[in-house]
Formats: sequence, C-alpha cells, structure tokens
Amino acid sequence: MNKTNIYFVGAGGIGMAALERYFLSKGWKVAGYDRTPSELTTDLIREGVAITFDESVETIPEEYRNPATTLVVYTPAVPDTMPQLAWFRANGFEVVKRAAVLGLVTRNSRSLCFAGTHGKTTTSSIAAHILHNSSLGCNAFLGGVLRNYNSNFLLDSHSQFSVIEADEFDRSFHHLSPYIAVITATDPDHLDIYGTEEAYLESFRHFTELISNDGVLIVHEGLKLRPNPPAGVKIYTYSRDCGDFHAENIRRGNGTIVFDMVTPLNLVGEPLRIADIELGVPVEVNIENAIASMAACLMAGDDEIDAMRSAVASYMGAKRRFEFVLKEPGPDGRVIIDDYAHHPDELKASISSVKALYSDRKLTAIFQPHLYTRTRDFYKEFAEALSLADSVMLADLYPAREEPIEGVDSDLILRHVKTAEKKLIRKEMLAETIKNSNFEVLLLLGAGDLNTYIPQMLEALQVK
Repeated sequence: MNKTNIYFVGAGGIGMAALERYFLSKGWKVAGYDRTPSELTTDLIREGVAITFDESVETIPEEYRNPATTLVVYTPAVPDTMPQLAWFRANGFEVVKRAAVLGLVTRNSRSLCFAGTHGKTTTSSIAAHILHNSSLGCNAFLGGVLRNYNSNFLLDSHSQFSVIEADEFDRSFHHLSPYIAVITATDPDHLDIYGTEEAYLESFRHFTELISNDGVLIVHEGLKLRPNPPAGVKIYTYSRDCGDFHAENIRRGNGTIVFDMVTPLNLVGEPLRIADIELGVPVEVNIENAIASMAACLMAGDDEIDAMRSAVASYMGAKRRFEFVLKEPGPDGRVIIDDYAHHPDELKASISSVKALYSDRKLTAIFQPHLYTRTRDFYKEFAEALSLADSVMLADLYPAREEPIEGVDSDLILRHVKTAEKKLIRKEMLAETIKNSNFEVLLLLGAGDLNTYIPQMLEALQVK
C-alpha cells in the first residue's frame, strides 16, 4: 500500500488497538475515533494515536482528510450512519473492515489463527506466549490483554510467524489466510448475524477452506463441524481426554494442575510425549486450551520443549479471562474472580471451574447478559448454567450495538434460574450490594462493563 496514514473508526476496541500499535511500529501516522474514553484509549493516546471522542466530521485531523494518503479501518460494531464513516465513504476513501487488515498480515506471514465460539482468546494467548519465549518469535494480535505483557499485541520484526485471534462475528475470519488453523468450539452464537446453526457451522467450514495448501488444521474432538480444507492440509484433533493431542496423568492439588501431553508427532525417533506440564492459570478448561496451543506451536516447528513447558507455567492469563481480582490469604479469605464469559457454555465452564477450586465454599455468581439477541436465543441455557452457583445475581443487560427487544431483559433469565437465592441488581449498586452480601467466593461474568465497577467494589470492601 502506498498510504502513510491510517484512521480507525472504533479505535478503542481491543482488536483495533493491536492493529494501531502494529502500524505505529511500522512508522505510519495513526488516528481514530471512539465513543468513550477508557484505560486502553488513554494508553493509545500516550503511545501516539490521536483519538477523538466526538463523532462529528470536523474532529477528523486535517492530515487524515486526503484519500490518497489515508486508509480507513472500521469495526462492524460501528453503524453505517456514523457521521465520520459516512463522510469517508462519500469522499472516495478506501474503507475496510479491521478483519481485512488482519488478512493482509496473515498473507505476509506464517499465521496461526485460533477460531471458535469460546476458547480462542486463551488458546491464541498461550500460543503467543510460547512462541514469544522461543527462538521463532511472533507478532500477535489478540482479543485480550495478556497480563504477562499488559498488552494484546506482541511485536517481533524478525519473526515470520503471526498469531491471530480469528473472530467469527460478521464472518470476519473469512478475510484470513491461515497457515495453521485451530478451531476450539462451534456452539452456535451470533445468531443475529447467522440466523441458524447450520449457517454458523457453514461459516467455520469456509474458514477451513482458507488454510494454505501446506498448512495444518487442529480441531477440537467431537465438533459438529465438517471441515473442508484444501488438499495437502494435515488434520489433527485434540481434547482433554482423547484425540491426536490429549492429556494423561492429570494431577490436581494445592491449587495446581499438572498433566502429561500425548502427541502423534515423532521428533526424537519415537512418539513425542511432554511430561509434567503445569498450568500457570490452573483452571480445568485450560488443560485442553494449553494442549491446543502447544499442538499449534509444535506444528509451526517449535521443538524447544523445555521452553514451551516453562511458558505454559509462566502464562498469567488475559485480563478478564478468569482473572483473580481479590485473593485474600487463608482458608476463609475472600475471593473475587472476573471472567469475560458471555456464552452459556463459557458460563458453565467458568462456574464449574470455580466450584472445583473452592468446593467447600459458597459461590456467588453475578452475570451481566451481553446483547438482546444472544439473551433472546439462549436465556434458558444461561439460566441452566447459572443454576450451578449457590447464589445468583443478574445485572442490567448490556446492549452494546443493539436496540432493545420487547420482553428480553435480565429478568427473562432470572425467572428460569433454579437456584433459590437469586435476585436482580442495578450495576450502579454493585459495590454496595457486595459490601453487604457477606460473600465467600464471588464470580463476575459477562462481556459488558461490570469490570469497570471493580475499583468501587474493592474500595467498599476496604481492600488496600
């Protein structure tokens, strides 16, 4: 491309931020718009991105008003009627989705692309951490901020590898050209976009068709998906208990999870088996997440086994992915965990993991539903998952990009929750509610904005 400037409409999104940092590192001038300030936009502004929070056309900087020198990138969450976006289109600018720019990155690198209804942030993050700590290195574009680096973006100008979180929303992952593709789950989601489960599965099937001829497909065992990769693509399966890559000799205790990984690979004259892998984030679902990540790195040519084992052990997790916000010492110490889980299966996995870690303690789950359409489509499944907790609170629904749907709200879920101790709460009253709840283990769930109230909660609890 012969352009020197790039303008991001929706600049405060976590995925957009990675691209902004990437282009800054390549010497581009970077600017953009977002609706509201955040900790992330503050960091981006400090790093050199000129961000405005006023959507009027007049706030676009003068040097970004020339279509010959400026590329415009937008996120599908921004409506077409947004004034800046409409102005760019009316004035001859090249306007592309974020996914199309990620596609350019994958076509110019050996890309490891992680897709799936859930698990893609964790698996891509672990893989990025592994490669970053190997001689292969990587450039990584992730959907969560890695606590190891306090960033969702890793840069290595000498590496031929990129790690991409492949998002199925709005079929964004169809812009990618994977060398290695991992599919973690295909439970139907985003039915506002796809309409039916069949269309959702077909979208993943098409994703497998985009893998390079000499590439690899790694799929979770037992998915409904029928992949259709090009001839020459090697196909492997994985899971915790079975598949080409799986775990054996799982040991749990003293807050740790350790296992051995069985592989079909022959690297040293005999089948490769990696013993004594300890999870840095000891959650049950991370056994198979780590297996998927390690499998992808092995197939990329990473044979530094000791470094790989050390990376999995030192992985601290992504922010809001089973993140311990409070962990007081002692058997009666209060615990607060924040988890981005926003699909019924994610809620079930998260709640089950917490109950396994704290089997003798009361678990209180606070869930903020995300999107009217998702709530409409899965309210019974959400209720079933939440019913695993000992106490349930539901905050007001977070609409994100959507307009209200009559009869769809948090109470729709609550009415179907079987847990006896349950209620609705206003998020503005979250700190006060928690202060008076005498909780033992508290799990915050959802992809909305509950996490922004955590400082108030900790202050109310007098946590230093």
